[in-house]
Amino acid sequence: MSDISISLIHFEEIERLALAAGLGALLGLERELAGKDPSLRTFALICAGSCLFTIVSTYAPEGNQYADPARISAQIVSGIGFLGAGAIFRSRVGVQGLTTAALMWLAAAIGMAVGMGHAQLAFEGTLVGLAVMLILKFVHRIIRYLRPNFYDDKALDFD
Repeated sequence: MSDISISLIHFEEIERLALAAGLGALLGLERELAGKDPSLRTFALICAGSCLFTIVSTYAPEGNQYADPARISAQIVSGIGFLGAGAIFRSRVGVQGLTTAALMWLAAAIGMAVGMGHAQLAFEGTLVGLAVMLILKFVHRIIRYLRPNFYDDKALDFD
């Protein structure tokens, strides 16, 4: 391969990583504006990291007939489960952090989609995630307004 083609390959990978970080930052921005942790940087890193692991998994089969790229994808999901568990807090009153943990899971999936070269799918996943977070936040507030007694003793993280 010539130096030019190698540079183009690396440029495409850099584009993918930057796109993943940007889409993750959009999800993190929603958490930032809601006053929740983790936020911008964490979501950008989750998305970019998932993208990088996915890109690396595409190189695994080269020269190794026993390599299984699906294992790396499975481990991304496991790792995000670990991070998500750290975002969830349970107390006597209820559970907090479920929404953030679910959004972390989505961020990893978006990063994996970008890493596999499916940028349109990643954009669509980001738009759906943001729509769910923003639209359903208002629906939840309406429900809380209509049924205030139902939520008096519960600490649920729907913001």
